[in-house]
Amino acid sequence: QVQLVESGGALVQPGGSLRLSCTASGYSFDYYAIGWFRQAPGKKREAVACIGANGAEEYTAAAKGRFAISRDNAKKTAYLQMSSLSPEDTAIYYCATDAWPTNYYYTACVVEDFGSWGQGTQVTVSS
Repeated sequence: QVQLVESGGALVQPGGSLRLSCTASGYSFDYYAIGWFRQAPGKKREAVACIGANGAEEYTAAAKGRFAISRDNAKKTAYLQMSSLSPEDTAIYYCATDAWPTNYYYTACVVEDFGSWGQGTQVTVSS
């Protein structure tokens, strides 16, 4: 059973930094992509950054050059390092994988390519 557990969300001041973690279980972590997504109240879920099984990184406009995605296959964990945070970054952040169901396959950093999701972690940027 594929499981993803996010952690690291917190209340942070504008301009601050935060690192989110996504720990996976139930599948061969190093064979599949991981994506980070976020959803603000009243808005659609949007992609932030993705990393393929080969370690290739993809960022969307939401990352704005301030975020960095990485993965540690030995720990079955992916990370999202966020810096220069602003109130507009306030959202629930989710990680996802294309490992399951089997009809999902990562070709681009978009919600539709990922089938298994974590429960999310809240990031609030406020003074």
